[in-house]
Amino acid sequence: MTRRNWKRWQPATLRDALKGCKDFALERHNLSVERIAERMGLEDHWALYKWIANGRMPLVLVPAYEHACGINLVARWMAATDDKLLVDIPNGRKAQPAELVELNTGFAQALQLLTDFYQADGKADPAATLDALRSHLQQVAAHHHNVAQYATPELEF
Repeated sequence: MTRRNWKRWQPATLRDALKGCKDFALERHNLSVERIAERMGLEDHWALYKWIANGRMPLVLVPAYEHACGINLVARWMAATDDKLLVDIPNGRKAQPAELVELNTGFAQALQLLTDFYQADGKADPAATLDALRSHLQQVAAHHHNVAQYATPELEF
């Protein structure tokens, strides 16, 4: 059995997202459904089994479920169904020159793949192009966050 690449896996349905969260919790944190329900504060773990099986969960419980599982697949699915892209914004730190070169290289690669994709009139495989664009957007978002931190610095206590 091969391990799933959780960073790249995109659920196709809400049921896939709920099941994927459960599978991630089991694979990475060795958490059973009973332990997930306990971490969510649910008294009845059978309700969680039912919600995962039929692909329906009360929306108010989704953040607790994702936090207990350690991955945000339901939020990813909800964003994807509305044609949105979620980008993790990491905590800021000063960029090193090598990171800026990597940012430029990543942009050049993404731009080349995008150019090749459009020249192929959509006959090229979009997976590599999407991965390169997503990676570049995450790098840019990290630098965006760093620059924003300079504009509004956090107070030290």
